[in-house]
Amino acid sequence: MPANPKQEYGQNLGLKMLLCHAEEEEIAQNAVTRCRMLIPMFVRLQMGTEGEQLTEQETAIYDRQIRVWGVDAQRRLSKSNVFVSGLKGTSVEFCKNIILAGVGSLTLNDDRLVTGEELLLANFLIPPDEDTFRGKSVAELCCDSLKDFNPMVSVSVKKGDLANFDADFFQEFDIVVVSCCSLSTKKSVNAKCRKLPKRVAFYSVECRDSCGEIFVDLQNYNYCKKKKEETIECELQYPSFEEAIAVPWKSLPKRMSKLYFAMRVVERYEDLEGRNPGETSVDDLPNVQKLRKELCEAQCLNEAQIPDSLLKRLIASGGEFPPVCAIIGGILGQEVIKAISGKGDPLKNFFFFDAMDGKGIIEDISNVNS
Repeated sequence: MPANPKQEYGQNLGLKMLLCHAEEEEIAQNAVTRCRMLIPMFVRLQMGTEGEQLTEQETAIYDRQIRVWGVDAQRRLSKSNVFVSGLKGTSVEFCKNIILAGVGSLTLNDDRLVTGEELLLANFLIPPDEDTFRGKSVAELCCDSLKDFNPMVSVSVKKGDLANFDADFFQEFDIVVVSCCSLSTKKSVNAKCRKLPKRVAFYSVECRDSCGEIFVDLQNYNYCKKKKEETIECELQYPSFEEAIAVPWKSLPKRMSKLYFAMRVVERYEDLEGRNPGETSVDDLPNVQKLRKELCEAQCLNEAQIPDSLLKRLIASGGEFPPVCAIIGGILGQEVIKAISGKGDPLKNFFFFDAMDGKGIIEDISNVNS
């Protein structure tokens, strides 16, 4: 009997599709192989005129990143020096992210000895074995763990009180990130970074319970962004942390994040009481509410903008919520990479996240002159 024409057509079509799929796989594999061969050559050609090249080892490790943000951005990352003080869950997440991205060096500062369970809850870099961490500082333990993430990055420890480092100390860094420090120390470090002849980007990050805040000061910052087929040069002027929080509350937008006001009340209370972040409890709520009333009256703000429930969450929990640490640490890492590479719109100048509603909010809080 003669073959069924429809059946024969279907078999031929299926065979053709299989052949086409095999050819596509071969073409794709050849393309990947050529990319792996050409990227080191492209890196040498592009970097040769700038005096410093990525090594072949760096090119092999960071080849996927190079395809995303380019050779020049990776070179800048590989030359950058980052300083981080205050190693809790959020800042540790950040350190992990930039280590994997391939910064040049990372210097850690946190002289606290590892005691208590709260350090083990969000800081995944601290080994659970008490014999391992006994007698060592948080910075030393984190340094040992971070070196395993990327041997290409130089990781070191700087001992000492953050408040006592002079401006010259910060001269050797491109990025300064502080966490878990007092309001006065935060202002002081930011001011020291601004006094330097070169631009040193300053970031502060806090995570309290299931809430997080990032502050960014890039001073006068130039960057490029693509609009359709054009590359546009942009410039942003940032206020210092002290200038930003000095902006009168009544001049801020009516729909300003309530977390901004609540964080200012809590950090002011801690500063007046001489306490470090996280050293408050629910017993402090009456005094915090009293301070809230005074600040709201002075700033002509309705107290309803700072709910009791939010204040209680911020002061009652001395620990951090690990999933929020991962979110805030990831965003901070992304922003630092933008600042170093000069690619992408940077955050200006506050970022807030509250796990209760799952929203991330950017607020531009600048003084009038900026």
